[in-house]
Amino acid sequence: MAKKTSKYLFEYALFLVLATIVRSLPRITALRIGQRLGDLTRLILKKRVTTATENLRRAFPDKSDAEIGRDVHAVFRHLGVSGIEMLRLDLFKDKADLDACFSFSGLEHLEQGYAMNKGVLLLSGHIGFWEVGTFFLPILGFPVDFVAKRMKNPYVDRYFEKLREAGGGRCLESKKGARRILRSLKENHGVAVLLDQHIIPREAVQVDFFGRKAWTTPIIAQIAMKQGVPIVPVYVYRTEDFSYQVVIEPVIQLDDEPGQEAVTRNTALLTDNIEKAVRRNPTQWFWVHRRWRD
Repeated sequence: MAKKTSKYLFEYALFLVLATIVRSLPRITALRIGQRLGDLTRLILKKRVTTATENLRRAFPDKSDAEIGRDVHAVFRHLGVSGIEMLRLDLFKDKADLDACFSFSGLEHLEQGYAMNKGVLLLSGHIGFWEVGTFFLPILGFPVDFVAKRMKNPYVDRYFEKLREAGGGRCLESKKGARRILRSLKENHGVAVLLDQHIIPREAVQVDFFGRKAWTTPIIAQIAMKQGVPIVPVYVYRTEDFSYQVVIEPVIQLDDEPGQEAVTRNTALLTDNIEKAVRRNPTQWFWVHRRWRD
């Protein structure tokens, strides 16, 4: 245990040095450095490059090898920028930052969902800068909590939890997540959930995602069906000038139907929504993740 603690502390010390440097730079300079870090990561993490290449080829079979190669390059640049953005998340402070860096479409859909007074399930995925909702939702007046998985290093995990909660939202640990989600919904909070990660089969259902079967959590569909909670899809895309376009889609209301078949069908419906969001800007999704596991 002492050896592991020392390892975690050493990692955390290195992490703090990097975070301090990144946070001290002008925003655009830091994000451009993130692009270069993405390029470097692409040269080092060959297995991740292979995973991204294979995933993109199977998702977009009509694309040429050259097109896939350019997409992989763009994916790693995107991930490099995303890492830098995350370290600077709490540096967004007020409405001036909101006006300077964000544009919105569909805010009326959020208003409609919250007006139902049942809480709101905010559907999203690992698209664009998905973490930044921790800033703009509270400042727009929408109370929100976020489901997140714990990191192995507890010191780094606490650091990121502070970043995520700086805007006024709360982090909900994904372990025993359903209970925590229900508690937040009863307070008429939004609960942001990323529905595009692989889930172990015993806790999942299989649905199509880019034409391939993917194990997906049914919890969101189950809660929405049983509790009558509205679902509002929210996606945040980064633009070329490093500002953000927030796309908020119409409310999804699922009927309370009995049986596992209905749960699977509704989970497929939500997954299809995410696929369409990824197709709007494919290089801003997390293709390095082993989403499909045969």
